[in-house]
Amino acid sequence: MKIFSSMYTKLIGLTLGIAALVAIISMLGFEQLLHAKVWNIILFFFFLTLVMVFLTQLILKNGEENFAQVVLGATIFRFFFSLGYILIFLFLGLDNIILFVTNFFAVYLLYLLFDIYGLITNLRPHSK
Repeated sequence: MKIFSSMYTKLIGLTLGIAALVAIISMLGFEQLLHAKVWNIILFFFFLTLVMVFLTQLILKNGEENFAQVVLGATIFRFFFSLGYILIFLFLGLDNIILFVTNFFAVYLLYLLFDIYGLITNLRPHSK
């Protein structure tokens, strides 16, 4: 499917853009805004989104009539995996948990916007 091959390219571009933003913030001397695990957060969301796009592609091979429901299910799946990721670090006793959660949800929202963008751009062809 052509849609999903471009989604992989856009996902890599988004991840590189977020990584560049984090690197720029760090270079400008605002390290206090970034948690030490921010790179782990970015990798977590990259691989989680990669898996979600792949699974969505597999599910939609049989029929694209449930496109919106599948993408919504993937978003809910990502939300629960994200909560689990935060809870793991919370129970491990991570230092500066407020900064970690702030960085986590900033990256979460960027990847959520990516999903919403993908959904909006692909709804029109599937609405017929």
